[in-house]
Amino acid sequence: MAIDRRTEPWSALLDAGREDGRLVREANEGPGSAKLVDLPEELHPEVLAALERMGIGSLYAHQAQALHAATQGPTIVTTGTASGKSMCFNLPTLHILCEQGPARALYLYPTKALAQDQARALSAFGLTRRVRPAIYDGDTPRETRREIRKSANVVLTNPDMLHLGILPNHDAWAELFSNLAVVVIDEAHVYRGVFGSHVGNVLRRLRRIAAAYGTQPIFMLTSATIANPVELAERLTGLEDVQLIDSDASPTPRRQIAVWNPPLTDEALGTRRSSLGEAAEILARLVRDGARAICFMKSRKGVEVLARLVKQDLQNTHPELAEQVEPYRAGYTPQQRRELEQRLMRGELRAVITTDALELGIDIGELDAAVVVTFPGTVASLRQMWGRAGRRGRGLAVYVAGEDALDQFFCRNPEEFLERPVEAAILDHESPLIYRAHLLCAAHEGPLSHTDAEFLGPRWQAHAEVLETAGELRRRGGTVARDTYVPRRPGGYPAAQVSLRSASPDSFAIVEVSSGELLGSTEAARAHSTVHEGAIYMHQGRSYEVRELDLERRQALVSAFSGDWYTQPKVETDTEIIRLLDRRETLGVSLSFGEVSVTDTVLAYQRRRLQDHAAVDIVALDLPPTSFATQALWFELPLEAGERAGRGTGLGGFADTLPMETLLGALHATEHAQIAVLPLIAMCDRWDIGGLSTNFHPQTGVPTIFIYDGHPGGIGISRTAFARFEELCEDALRLIAECTCAGGCPSCVQSPKCGNLNEPLHKAGARALLERLLTVASEPASAAAL
Repeated sequence: MAIDRRTEPWSALLDAGREDGRLVREANEGPGSAKLVDLPEELHPEVLAALERMGIGSLYAHQAQALHAATQGPTIVTTGTASGKSMCFNLPTLHILCEQGPARALYLYPTKALAQDQARALSAFGLTRRVRPAIYDGDTPRETRREIRKSANVVLTNPDMLHLGILPNHDAWAELFSNLAVVVIDEAHVYRGVFGSHVGNVLRRLRRIAAAYGTQPIFMLTSATIANPVELAERLTGLEDVQLIDSDASPTPRRQIAVWNPPLTDEALGTRRSSLGEAAEILARLVRDGARAICFMKSRKGVEVLARLVKQDLQNTHPELAEQVEPYRAGYTPQQRRELEQRLMRGELRAVITTDALELGIDIGELDAAVVVTFPGTVASLRQMWGRAGRRGRGLAVYVAGEDALDQFFCRNPEEFLERPVEAAILDHESPLIYRAHLLCAAHEGPLSHTDAEFLGPRWQAHAEVLETAGELRRRGGTVARDTYVPRRPGGYPAAQVSLRSASPDSFAIVEVSSGELLGSTEAARAHSTVHEGAIYMHQGRSYEVRELDLERRQALVSAFSGDWYTQPKVETDTEIIRLLDRRETLGVSLSFGEVSVTDTVLAYQRRRLQDHAAVDIVALDLPPTSFATQALWFELPLEAGERAGRGTGLGGFADTLPMETLLGALHATEHAQIAVLPLIAMCDRWDIGGLSTNFHPQTGVPTIFIYDGHPGGIGISRTAFARFEELCEDALRLIAECTCAGGCPSCVQSPKCGNLNEPLHKAGARALLERLLTVASEPASAAAL
């Protein structure tokens, strides 16, 4: 491609990357011009006057479209970063509040920073007599909460407070629910996986309570660009016929994109220079050359370490600039967060290093460059982060790859990386454990009856009967069709037992031994592998060592840790097929989807050095097995060509041709590669997925690979992989075939979460297996038939 020779604050950086080969791909986006329309005359006169005072004489076309659509039913807006999505819901809301005096609005945000930012945006309209916004979250002083319930007509909160504080106490919020006209769900793409499955139930409970008070609010959602926005909106809210506004009419800056790959330090092992060190060098150079930058990291600890490295680099040459670099992450006090946000807005910081706390739509002023360190999990998130760059109509977006499989896959295929469609957001509000937990919460909020099918779905009564059998609900009066269900223990508070970030209410507490502070909790199904004795546990960027796992009290006792190693558990996993839900023949294998029981036994843990991941030692453990039910796909390899492969080349006999150790390694490496690329199809993290490969499964009788949802009950990830299995195999083959390592490395078939400590793995065998699968797909049907 032609190289842009315009001098920018990042020109020298890109020249250096081209020269030494670290810059593996460049691209350009934009610029694009705005499509403007006149202010709609039907807007309330006070809102029109407010816009004129703010110097706004026109709207982007998509903002006007959203305003009109909001009067007709639920909507979701999926235009780009900095495209004015907030105006798409603020204008309809302000119009209703001005037109209908008693009306109330509820705004839901995934982060406190976003709620603060939106409160400022609402106040900027100057409609103080009509609009009384108030934030209701964990930082809200108790003495002001009563006044908010009484007088605020725009309540800005988050799903956790809605679930824990508002819905269970709806009688105290009668003024809100009796007049609830608008519900806004901003950054809806965040609500996926376990969190999204919970939020889908919370929103159904919200609609149910609103109906009990006689209101039927308008729902307006916004989202980053994803593959299935309408489906996401419908799954979250339970509503149908959601209207999509996705034609972005806002101006886009001219943006240079740079894909940056740290150099190899050992070609045979596939190891590379640290992405942290590479990012520190990039940021320091950008700051020195006059750019204002934001940098995104996955972990809170990484944020602190990178900020320190950049400050140290600048201290040597430009000490005054070192003071203008700050980290921003969750865990700060409200005052610290507000101060950092204000410094960003005023332009007092040259660089901020953050987790995804600032990925979302908060207004943090104008920035030149956005640097993303390692793949953030989804293309959708990456593009939203990149959208931060564009000060003065020009910007730089940098992706710094790590050595993880997906990072290197994209570096080897930068064209696909830049052009790949965004992923689908996956959630399953009817995941049994999650759904029943919220059904119990709903019963606490009001007796369950036949009228609740509108909100809770047609299968609510079957789940209520399960809770009745478990002694959680009590059936009351009437005919079977008119039965109601109420809590068996009416004085309880079930919402307090339900974490929106956990698929199961069964959990272990994590307690710091010296202070007695409760740091958090972990699902019981994961406790043995994550907080076993000797495990190094991360919490809010700090490392802790587990001193004791108390199985009876269901708590892990931890203390601060400053060593130079991390731990990886060795786990023996078994799967039992409980129920077959779907099956199809494809690529020469029998592919199934259904419910399985996963049993894990943690046998030992390995200590590895942080610096080079080398094994230090292995320590045996004596823990009982744990089991959980979930959803899975599995595919079976035919053993004998004569029995199942027909007369074509097919897949028949593939397993018979390999020595046992090679077969096990090939199956294991194939499983790892498929799990590594699954996040390209479904918006998930590889830590949300589990797998098992075996040369003989007692229920199938043949070599079988399982890929399952790593959360009890399942959340829809493996169902998506089942539907798009052929694409999954294609991506997995490319991941392996294009990696130049000799026998497998972290960039292809090694997994950081492998319970077998990445043994055995046979890269060549996995490549051969996947090639055979995809060859079968291209053969005539008669030759490839099983």
